[in-house]
Amino acid sequence: MAYPFPSADWLKALEEALNSDARYADVARNWEGDLVFDIQPDTGGSSGASSTLLYLDLWHGKCRSSRVLAPPGDSPKVKFTLRAPRANFLNILGGAIDPMQAMLTRKLIVDGDMIYMMRNVPVVLDFVRCAKSVGVAP
Repeated sequence: MAYPFPSADWLKALEEALNSDARYADVARNWEGDLVFDIQPDTGGSSGASSTLLYLDLWHGKCRSSRVLAPPGDSPKVKFTLRAPRANFLNILGGAIDPMQAMLTRKLIVDGDMIYMMRNVPVVLDFVRCAKSVGVAP
């Protein structure tokens, strides 16, 4: 089943996919870090629309919790923030853009410990594999 992106339903489906995936549990068994997807409007913010913020608490191969945040005051201090226009997130989830290439070309901006992320590329790629499995409704 596909879900609208971004939405609470999509986020819940991602949490369930991560927690039921044995491969992700193994690959991410040493991962310690939460993150926020900062999904910006495709207009670049000029329309006055605000970002959608999705929070995931990732710890040792499991997603301990997830929630849609109410910007701007509800944002916890996180290890990583992944920021991009909605279209770029959709291109990553649809396979049109490689996630690592998106980071390196700044189509996906990463705020946080890039050294940690680069040392854990298999975790990043398997996380994206799980996110792709959720599906995005047109």
